[in-house]
Amino acid sequence: MNIPPAPATPRASRWRFRRPGKRGQRWLAAAGLLLAAIVVLLLLWDWNWFKGPLERAVQARTGRALHIGHLDVDLGSTSTLRADRVTFANASWAQRPDMARADRVEVDLRLWPLLRGSVRLPEVRLTRPDVLLQTAPRRGEPGNWSFLGGGGGQPLQLKRLRVADGRLQFLDEAGRTDIQLDVHSGAPKQANAAPPLLLEGKGRWRGASFTVRGGTESPLELADSDHPFRLHLDGRAGATHAIASGTLTNPFQLQVFDLQFRLSGNDLDDLYPLIGIAMPSSPPYRLEGRLRRDHDVWRYEKFSGQVGDSDLAGDARIDVAGERPRLTADLVSRRLDFDDLAGFVGAPPKTGAGETANPEQKAKAAALAAKPTVLPDTPYNLGKLRAMDADVRWKAHRINSPSLPLENMDAHLLLDAGLLRLEPLNFGVAGGTIRSTLRMDARQPRITTALDASVRGVQLGQLFPDARLAQQASGGIGGQLRLSGNGNSVAAMLGSSDGSVAIGMGRGHIGNLLMELAGLDVAESVKFLFTGDRQIPLRCAFADFDVKDGQMQANALAFDTTDTLVIGEGSIDLTHERLDLLLRPRPKDVSILVLRSPLHIAGSFKDPSFRPDFKALGLRGAVALTLGSIAPPAALLALIETGPGKDADCGGRYAR
Repeated sequence: MNIPPAPATPRASRWRFRRPGKRGQRWLAAAGLLLAAIVVLLLLWDWNWFKGPLERAVQARTGRALHIGHLDVDLGSTSTLRADRVTFANASWAQRPDMARADRVEVDLRLWPLLRGSVRLPEVRLTRPDVLLQTAPRRGEPGNWSFLGGGGGQPLQLKRLRVADGRLQFLDEAGRTDIQLDVHSGAPKQANAAPPLLLEGKGRWRGASFTVRGGTESPLELADSDHPFRLHLDGRAGATHAIASGTLTNPFQLQVFDLQFRLSGNDLDDLYPLIGIAMPSSPPYRLEGRLRRDHDVWRYEKFSGQVGDSDLAGDARIDVAGERPRLTADLVSRRLDFDDLAGFVGAPPKTGAGETANPEQKAKAAALAAKPTVLPDTPYNLGKLRAMDADVRWKAHRINSPSLPLENMDAHLLLDAGLLRLEPLNFGVAGGTIRSTLRMDARQPRITTALDASVRGVQLGQLFPDARLAQQASGGIGGQLRLSGNGNSVAAMLGSSDGSVAIGMGRGHIGNLLMELAGLDVAESVKFLFTGDRQIPLRCAFADFDVKDGQMQANALAFDTTDTLVIGEGSIDLTHERLDLLLRPRPKDVSILVLRSPLHIAGSFKDPSFRPDFKALGLRGAVALTLGSIAPPAALLALIETGPGKDADCGGRYAR
């Protein structure tokens, strides 16, 4: 019997679904929730969640509150942080609550260098930033920009800065300075190059209104105080014009820079309110040199230019670390126009044709010309004399002075807390020298002045600008001047002065024409005018005055040749600028038309009169008075240049 086989049992499948256990169900649910959370987070993510931590971190580091209105980030190898309505708090002592604010700040940040501790910013973009830099109310304290400590780590590296419609203000209330600048970025020279930062503005610097414009080539690494960047500035304060081009380190402190600096203006005196350095009044000037600053030390190196009609060059150094600024300078002039020094004595320069002067000086010169006096009476500014210290050496190789035969100058000025000394103040004059020292003590309300000057070897012939007259005279002149007085102007000093003035000349010669004209001998003068002149030996000449309270009284006054003896007497009033001298000619020849009466020199310094004393006309006395009885003081003899001979011929009892 055949029994059919039983059906085969089917084989179980290798891939069969198994219901997860309870543990697997939990992991699956967590993964689903995580995925859902990521999706929700991506849909709802808001970078503003990081505003609080970021603001707290900045405040912890700087001590100033940072507020961000809206924060956004674009992630990538170079991420962009974007913050809107940003404000950064000011110092606690400042009136304005925020030091900086901006509509938008965008910062490009490289992430991988950041993980190594290096902050690299390819570009920072600022939209309508408004920054206030303000000095502290107490001198010596840091300004509101000083809020970061000296933390370690690598410095921030900024490659490009772009500013749109920015504003920068610098405020120094104690220094009467308020500068307001409009700032924006210009077009870069190359596609990936840093754009220049351009600025233009106005304000007040030390109380003086000014304008400025310029910019920087590339303001790189502004936070790195050791990295300089280039800039160009063009500023004006009244008539003063400055152009600076070069490098600046740490722009917020202006402590280190190296600039090519051009400076021009109507008067060097205008610099005092601008930079606090006291300068004498001057004609219009223009200078150019290298201006450097290293914290408290300023240097103006290898500068050159013009002051009035004079050239001026040299080096100057100003140290502002002490109680007062200290100026040290070494100056030289190849050609010095003498009237450009008039500001040192409170007078304006000459204003005639070919002379350089500003409008104010021209007006002052016109007013001075209308006055009956000639001595400068403009008071010295005591505040300026006390405001700084100085050590200045000035040499002039050639002097242009049509009315005075000056040749060169060597001056050394020292100023210490109101005590001014010129040691020396020397001039080359007509082949000789005038050596002097001057001391002005302005430490008291009334300046005390002392002048000590000596004259050596001045040649008589070179004193005459006219060539014909110069040929008629020769001989060396020497003398001594010692004066001391009180007063705050040149006129006041001389008007109160005490001392002595002595001058003398030994052997030489003089043209007879000069002597005859001086003696008013008509016949002799006409003869020499048309038939020629002859030389008359000069025996000696001297003048000795005592000075008391501004009154010069003649002790001895004489001029002796083989042709004529002139003796004099009288006084000079320095207080009222008046002359009262009587010269008595004693001719030693015979003339048919002699008018040799005493010659009276009178009137003011500005308008002196030379007229004969007609009461004595025709009373020709004999030469009864000899030089032996009015010979110069022994002290003066030591100063007299005896000329080619050894005998001064100033009286028998003084003959050598």
